[in-house]
Amino acid sequence: MDGAIAVADNVFWVGANDRQTDLFEGIWPLPRGVSYNSYLIIDKKVALMDTVKKSSLPALLEHIKSAVGDAGKIDYLVIHHLEPDHSGSVPFLRQVFPEMEIIGNEKTAQFLEHIYGITSGVRIIREGDELELGRRKLKFYMTPMVHWPETMMTYESGDRILFSGDAFGGFGTLDGDIFDDKLDINFYEDEILRYFSNIVGKYAGPVSKAIEKLSGLDIGIVAPTHGPVWRKCPGEIIQRYAKWSRQESQQGVVVAFGSMYGATERMTEAVTAGVRKAGIRNLVVHDVSRSHVSYVIRDAWRYRGLVLGCPTYDTGIFPPMDALVRLLEEKKLSKRVVGLFGSYGWSGGGVKGLRQFVENTKLELVEPVVEARFSATAEQLALCEQLGQNVAEAVLHE
Repeated sequence: MDGAIAVADNVFWVGANDRQTDLFEGIWPLPRGVSYNSYLIIDKKVALMDTVKKSSLPALLEHIKSAVGDAGKIDYLVIHHLEPDHSGSVPFLRQVFPEMEIIGNEKTAQFLEHIYGITSGVRIIREGDELELGRRKLKFYMTPMVHWPETMMTYESGDRILFSGDAFGGFGTLDGDIFDDKLDINFYEDEILRYFSNIVGKYAGPVSKAIEKLSGLDIGIVAPTHGPVWRKCPGEIIQRYAKWSRQESQQGVVVAFGSMYGATERMTEAVTAGVRKAGIRNLVVHDVSRSHVSYVIRDAWRYRGLVLGCPTYDTGIFPPMDALVRLLEEKKLSKRVVGLFGSYGWSGGGVKGLRQFVENTKLELVEPVVEARFSATAEQLALCEQLGQNVAEAVLHE
């Protein structure tokens, strides 16, 4: 996009789209990139709300220039989150705007020193503090662990804008526009859930506390640091985050399987037949050797039923499945019903490891657990179908 985009009167989006980075945080795929949203408020004082990744600095400077002109200045930089995809440009902006004062909390100041060696020109603010820009006034809310210790949000009461940092954000570049009512929101809904479940989901408790803290605000626009700016339905994205942070799910089943030579895949076919037999329409099947784990986590967060199946590998869980269950445990997935199946050859261990995952996470185990040696018999395949049916019925009758 060429130039700044008006969010409200004298409030502009000056961020950047990143179509070059393949993996967010070096882990999560970005098939359609990601946006770094920065906002500029022009009043008697000029405030920049967050910056962009270092590689996107030229776009940021171009967009700022289009809003304030060559001789324009920035009085304040408000930092809501110091992860380098939002703060990488800070040292360079300090050179361009040497009088710019950085606004952040105590943790922000600590991290600025540790990451960039910046110790001067930093104003520390606390919960409820306000910053007057002229006609506009900014009020600060501390939201620690959403999803770093220093994260916070800012509310501008004139146009009822919530600058929310990483909260309420998602993957995907902003193509041609920045607003929820101008974009293909169906795509962003999937990518917002993938972002939430992979990046923020572990911190569901702090997310819920943050939403509760903001509940008294009249929010007309949600302006996150990634993804669409929500002006048509700002309450919708907040409610989605609230629902996901409570681990509420939809009726549906995710079947995630691994298979080396087809034996476990054959069992998977029987499981999915059972799921359909029970009347489930929302069924997602992931081959863990081929689906990136981020998409499996997303769908496990979306649907109540989860069925895991894999062969034994070196007396343990098949490695791609092991990576999945370790991450699901790390992300603190809860309130799900789980079915298990698998196969083994000269030694077992795969299903045993999956059972341990269920015990660790205290998820609800649905019987039967089916384990076949080398290749499932007709009776075991029938049990797999029954397993799929039982999981589906548990989901439908929750």
